[in-house]
Amino acid sequence: MAVVELTKETFPETVEGEGITLVDFWADWCPPCRAFAPVYEKAAAKHGDITFGKVDTEAEQELAMAFEIRSIPTLMIVRDGVTLYSHPGALPEAALEDLIAQARALDMDEVRRALAEKDAGESANAGV
Repeated sequence: MAVVELTKETFPETVEGEGITLVDFWADWCPPCRAFAPVYEKAAAKHGDITFGKVDTEAEQELAMAFEIRSIPTLMIVRDGVTLYSHPGALPEAALEDLIAQARALDMDEVRRALAEKDAGESANAGV
């Protein structure tokens, strides 16, 4: 599958649906971003069932600010509307493939349960 450019208009519909979405926050002037691009594009070609998006942080500054992107490249992995991973730094191919395998292997019902328990605990602590 081809890598798609994401904008503040297309970002929500891309990441909020079912399935896995990887998002690369990048900029043209960034050497590590340019080095990571071929690795990212190779993974996109290999994993046709996953959406691979790119956010140009120069063109989409509002979107980058909304996600508190402070260093690029930053890779975000979203599955079924839940952000599983967001971390700066270019990854080698093996590390990217490992993250994809981990995202595929997750039991999303368990992830949602854990998030609900965390939210409930934070709400209870806020009332103290």
